[in-house]
Amino acid sequence: MNPNQDLLCINTIRFLAVDAVQKANSGHPGLPLGAAPMAYVLWTHFLKHNPLDPAWPDRDRFVLSAGHGSMLLYALLHLTGYDLPLDEIQRFRRWGSRAPGHPERGVTAGVEVTTGPLGQGFANAVGMAMAEAHLAARYNRPGHELIDHCTYVLASDGDLMEGVASEAASLAGHLHLGKLIVLYDDNLVSLSATTNVTFTEDRLKRFAAYGWQTRAVPDGNDLDAVRRALTAARRDSRPSLIAMRTHLGYGSPNKQDTFEAHGSPLGEEEVKLTKQNLGWPLDPPFLIPAEALKVFRRALGQGQRAQAKWKKQFESYEKDFPIWPPNCANGSPKSCLQIGTPAFRPSPRTPRAWPRASLPEKPSPPSRRNCRQWSGDRRIWTHRLLP
Repeated sequence: MNPNQDLLCINTIRFLAVDAVQKANSGHPGLPLGAAPMAYVLWTHFLKHNPLDPAWPDRDRFVLSAGHGSMLLYALLHLTGYDLPLDEIQRFRRWGSRAPGHPERGVTAGVEVTTGPLGQGFANAVGMAMAEAHLAARYNRPGHELIDHCTYVLASDGDLMEGVASEAASLAGHLHLGKLIVLYDDNLVSLSATTNVTFTEDRLKRFAAYGWQTRAVPDGNDLDAVRRALTAARRDSRPSLIAMRTHLGYGSPNKQDTFEAHGSPLGEEEVKLTKQNLGWPLDPPFLIPAEALKVFRRALGQGQRAQAKWKKQFESYEKDFPIWPPNCANGSPKSCLQIGTPAFRPSPRTPRAWPRASLPEKPSPPSRRNCRQWSGDRRIWTHRLLP
């Protein structure tokens, strides 16, 4: 690792997120500021993915269970070369943007699952890891490791507080899902207070009791420690929980480690102070240094090579095993893995009985109201129609 280059890349993630949240005047800047280092290490040194083909069957999965920190994910997707242009990020949380307030599958290329309700992404990721283990056990053959990918999760305190996450974690431990790795953003801050008010259990001991491998990284900015923890997790046959001790709103002189950095923009003045504190230019906003972009865009070549290698493995597999078991539709490996099938795109429908003409629509020209406010209008409208 090159420390200066690493810091440049990490700060690029941080301030893409901060600038987007500030422009939208809505969002969560704290998580991206604190979690950017671990996300950077994961996405540039471990994650197997091809930004040019987000539906590649054997890609690693990344689930941002802490969906409120969506700008962290959008920054990573744009920087590594997914189909998420910068102008979409500049329209974060605006009507029609491909960068909605919380990640939505089918809206944004590279988003594996819709997240927002805490614990939901965690549980979905357990399901993904179960699917990988099942497919591998059923269809891999000696010399043909066709199914071999990890599921990574970035989870928050709020995720681990939820019952659905606890139940899913228990099942994951029972099933020995060793390719499930959870990066726990242990920043000790929740929505409206520090966690010492409501969440003081020993999370690592709880997960160890579930049958997980657990590990703590005392400083989430220590890239070597993050890398060692991820390397150890990938080698373990158990699911892994890595508690990364981070600082919500890292670098913000007045809001670091406070809930004020959780659900609100930093504010213009605090953005300036944070940029000054971390040595980042005040202007222009949405700055992406060429050196940083070059590092992130290595994912394009790496992803294409990894997928090409897998494709050769797949072709070899097809020759040796042209017909799969009867439970697979159409019987062939290609049909079972849906090779060539377009990525899922949902088609939202309004029930015919609803008076669509009265549905609140976006104004023309567009206003500065954010997506959450429009969503609120629509919920109120829907509530009036329901018994």
